[in-house]
Amino acid sequence: MPAQPMAETKQEKIWTRDFILICLANFCIFLGFQMTLPTLPLFVKELGGSDQLIGIIVGIFTFSALVMRPYAGHALESKGRQFVYMFGLLIFVVSVGSFALVSSIALLLLLRIVQGVGWGFSTTATGTIATDLIPPSRRGEGMGYFGLAGNLALAFGPSLGLALVGQMSFSSFFLICASAGLVALVLSSKIKYKKVEQSQHKTVALKFDIFEKTAIHPSLLLFFVTFTFGGIATFLPLHAAEQEVAGIEGYFLMYAVFLMISRTFAGKIYDQKGHLFVFLPGTVLIFGAMLLLAWLPNTTMMLIAASLYGLGFGMIQPALQAWAVEKAPGNRKGMANATFFSFFDLGVGMGAIIFGQIAFLFNYGVIYVVAAGSVLLSMLLYLYLVFIAVRRKQDVR
Repeated sequence: MPAQPMAETKQEKIWTRDFILICLANFCIFLGFQMTLPTLPLFVKELGGSDQLIGIIVGIFTFSALVMRPYAGHALESKGRQFVYMFGLLIFVVSVGSFALVSSIALLLLLRIVQGVGWGFSTTATGTIATDLIPPSRRGEGMGYFGLAGNLALAFGPSLGLALVGQMSFSSFFLICASAGLVALVLSSKIKYKKVEQSQHKTVALKFDIFEKTAIHPSLLLFFVTFTFGGIATFLPLHAAEQEVAGIEGYFLMYAVFLMISRTFAGKIYDQKGHLFVFLPGTVLIFGAMLLLAWLPNTTMMLIAASLYGLGFGMIQPALQAWAVEKAPGNRKGMANATFFSFFDLGVGMGAIIFGQIAFLFNYGVIYVVAAGSVLLSMLLYLYLVFIAVRRKQDVR
């Protein structure tokens, strides 16, 4: 009799060997990615590219990832987690390493498309693998901890990338970024992956099956939030330079620190009280951050904006991801994660491209006013969805 409670307690454990390995692998791949995030615009400028080209090069990456995610979602359920994850990591490593050979905008654009393919497969897989390894009753909390790996990479990646670019050539720098992905590839080979759950019914129209319908609402909310991220990741270093505001490295560090802080409690709030208690407070914080970045009078305000954005996004992202996968059938968890990250990519990509046009026509400050409007739209859409859900419950009664 005493053995049963012990088994149940063990089942609820989050920090298993495999969960630690997937977190470490996630840290490494995100480190390689985050190091390139603020430096690619500088590289495009060195190659003679304009603000419009910067937006397109950043955006095309997310669109190629977006196209691949549905295929990755299906492959996760048919080919297995390990194949999809390691395939994506390998493409990512090769493409980023090839940046070292780039001498033209056209070649960089092509390699960014290839990089997006690897990113689409690897990040769809890693979210699904983490979901497999986390007990369902602690999914919000577990996804928050899992997200800390990416947050740690964000804490060091952009600042480290900017520092290294100042000390070495872009060719050497991109090889270092690729090596971080290579470490992730080695770590991923040590994980014991969950066997895929076979569906009792064959999908008739597989080629039209590009999203999981139960994940649409949280994914759409995420789209309006990550739309703002396209403006930050792509143009904030240039905006700060134009405003003569120093310490852009500090922005990414402060953002990541507060992102990690929010991850330690936001997931638990979601598990206990639901998304209502994390989404609206989180979007209010992001809305305030966008207005501060539009103003950007000095370094202090930039760091305050970073802390607000970090707290807000750290509350929203794991809660929405847990919401996206919790109602999906067991054999559709991969597609639910694919849907979630497709909207994530679409938001970042659309933001980068549209903000590139805004920067060309107006100035960098207008980018963040438009971004604030996007956050406001997400809040209004959320209130509408909650209202509809309440009305349906009342009708059932």
